[in-house]
Parts: sequence; C-alpha cells; structure tokens
Amino acid sequence: MITSLLVILSLSSVSATGQEAQEAAPQTEDAVISDGPELALDAPAEQPFALQGYANTYAAFHSDVSEAGRRELNSVLALDETMDSLAAYYTDDRLVDAQIAYAALVAAQHPEFIDSVRAISDYYGADVTAASLMNDPVFVTGFMGADAASENVVGALSADNRQIDTVAVRYREAAYDLQGETWARARALDRRTRLDQIESGSVRLQTPFTMAQGANGARLGAASDLFAIAQTGPRPEAPSPGLALTVGETQLQPDERRVGRILAVAALQSIESGDMRAMDILLADPGVERCIVTARLNLAQCVAAGHFKYEDAFCIAEHALEEVAVCLTATRAPVSE
Repeated sequence: MITSLLVILSLSSVSATGQEAQEAAPQTEDAVISDGPELALDAPAEQPFALQGYANTYAAFHSDVSEAGRRELNSVLALDETMDSLAAYYTDDRLVDAQIAYAALVAAQHPEFIDSVRAISDYYGADVTAASLMNDPVFVTGFMGADAASENVVGALSADNRQIDTVAVRYREAAYDLQGETWARARALDRRTRLDQIESGSVRLQTPFTMAQGANGARLGAASDLFAIAQTGPRPEAPSPGLALTVGETQLQPDERRVGRILAVAALQSIESGDMRAMDILLADPGVERCIVTARLNLAQCVAAGHFKYEDAFCIAEHALEEVAVCLTATRAPVSE
C-alpha cells in the first residue's frame, strides 16, 4: 500500500501543474458541466451495464448449478445434461471474468467505499487513481469502507461455493446409488461423444438469464440465492460474513489478492467513463483461469477412464463441481497453487 501511495503522490505532483493551468483558464461550458460528483454509480449507464453483462453469466452458471441440484437422475440423458451445462462454462475465461464482475457489483453496493474511491479520484485525478488500482489492486483494500465491502464479497462467494459443494455431494452419492440401476451400470459406449461435448461446450453456451437491477430495493448477495433449491429450504438474503468464513473450527482468511482485484473493479467502474481496457485487464485472473482449465481437463480424463454411466456422476461431483468450487474460492483455502 505504501508503494502505491508513493506512486500516487509522485504522479499527482506531475499532474499538479496541468491542473493549476486549467484552474487559471476561463471555465468553459464543458468544465461547468463536469464540475461536481458527476460520476455517481447510478449516473453513467455504460459502465455498470458492461459489468452487468459479465455478471449475468455468473448468475446463469449458478442457475445451471441449481438446476443440476434439482434434476432427477433417472436416465443417461439426465447425467449428460448436467455435465454439458456445467462444462460449457469451463472452456475459456468467461466464468472467471463473470465471477469478478458479479462480486464487484456486490462491493459497489457499499456507499462508504465508493465515496472513498471518488474522494481519492477527485483529489489525485481519475487517471492517477486508475493507474494505482492497475499497478496494485490490493491497494484498494485500505480504503474507507473496504472492510465491509470485502466481507460481503467473501460472504457471497463463500455461500455460492457452499451451494456448489452441496450439489456435488448429491452427485457423489448418486455415483453409488445408481449402481443399482440397469441403465447406469451398462457399459458406457459414448466416451468419444462425451469428450467432444466437454471440449466444445463453450461454443454452445447461451446465457439468456438477466439479473433484475435493483428489483424491490433488494441488495445483491450470493448468486446462488437467486435460485432456490427446494430441498434446501429458504436461505437468508445476504450471507453473514463471519459464518461464511467458518468451516468447522477453522477460520479462513480472505484472499487479499482476489478480493483486492474485485474491489479494484468496483472502484474502477465508479471513476471510469466507459473505457473498458483497464477493466478487461482487472477482470482477467490468469491463476484462476488455469485452475478452471485444469478442472475441465481432469473432468475429461475422468470421463475417458470410466466404463459405466454411473461413473459420470462421480466425475461431475469431483471435477465439474468440487474442483471448480476450489478454483472460485475467495478465501485462503488449504490448496497448493
């Protein structure tokens, strides 16, 4: 953080002369129009809309996870539908980008945090602030209101991952239960087709789901809360951050690198005016993208090694759900990088 502050201070001194010159010049009509807090979150429609498009994909993914949890596993087609619907998100970087965008919208709901970002931007300039966010996204976690925003982000993503794990448990159990079904213990002759479907899933991916913007004044929380699974009963609107970080007796800590990137995206959207170049860089997370690709490859290897259809249920649980949930975690989980 100190390094980033030094960067800001040094860059702001360079821009001070230009700023003073502008103040000395007669104000034009454009200058009068741009005076004041014109960059409020609800003012420029372009930037939130851009993030909304990415975030819709993350919500659509959890719609498919929810559907997988409800689907009756009574046929070959049922297992194929689950595998295809999930694997379609894992071919490229779209799920990673989508999760960051969705979580950024969660963070952007904290006025104290956004006001702090804009105050710094007003003082040092939007370009200097954006450059600092790009240089060190973790820098933003020191802003006022960032703690509360971080807690809600971690709470929401942790709730989403718990839902993925819940569905994974169902498919892992099904891998044993289905061994009593004739169709499931028959020799699987569709391995080549299954592998082709996994490989080309993203080509067929369509995400028509669109989140309602501010419907009934409800705050955006976990994406999994948008889709109720009948077996689990009602869930609270917003997850409790403290509970979200607790697994048994182990208190997990937020991953500052991931959370910092998410908060940086939320901060950038509040001070930028439609330039998506910097946003595209922050939305990408190569480490998580590699993790997702590995999960997809492991899914393909698992399917290729299987001889019976019930084994597909295990592959779905192990790689299409549990392994992906580990990739998407926002806490310091005990996973080797």
